[in-house]
Amino acid sequence: MQLLQFLSESVVPILIFLIVTYGLLNHQNVFGDFLKGAKSGFFTVIDILPTLVGLMTAVGILRASGFLDFFSGLLKNLLGPLHFPADLIPLSIVKMFSSSAATGLLLDLFKNYGTDSFIGLCASIMMSCTETIFYTMSIYFMHVQIKKTRFTLSGALFATLCGIAASIFLASLMM
Repeated sequence: MQLLQFLSESVVPILIFLIVTYGLLNHQNVFGDFLKGAKSGFFTVIDILPTLVGLMTAVGILRASGFLDFFSGLLKNLLGPLHFPADLIPLSIVKMFSSSAATGLLLDLFKNYGTDSFIGLCASIMMSCTETIFYTMSIYFMHVQIKKTRFTLSGALFATLCGIAASIFLASLMM
């Protein structure tokens, strides 16, 4: 156990040391390359900022308007036979757009049901089994200027559905 703790605490410093050492051995200007990468990253952030602000605003509006609760009520009857907890519907929807907003919903679920409850376990597993599909697609495809996403959205939605199903299955095994 102490070996794992040592590795988890030292892997990043060791990796940085190895990268710098490799660059120096190959006679690279490591600091100059770092500055170029930081500058490029800064301009990438400026490019994606409008999309990020738009997504965060949309999620805030959905959450504050009560639309998520309304939509959950509509889906509750459809998902009842599948034994999908209706309280997880807003989390499932919001996670596709924003991980930080989904974390807020997760904390609300923890307050209401507890972390060791079935819903708490499902929500915790779901947070790590799903992706922020629309955020990721908008940022990555906008940055590299891809207009035709082909099967990305359908594949990502299917993977998210599988992650949600896996979270319910795994939480039921743990209970």
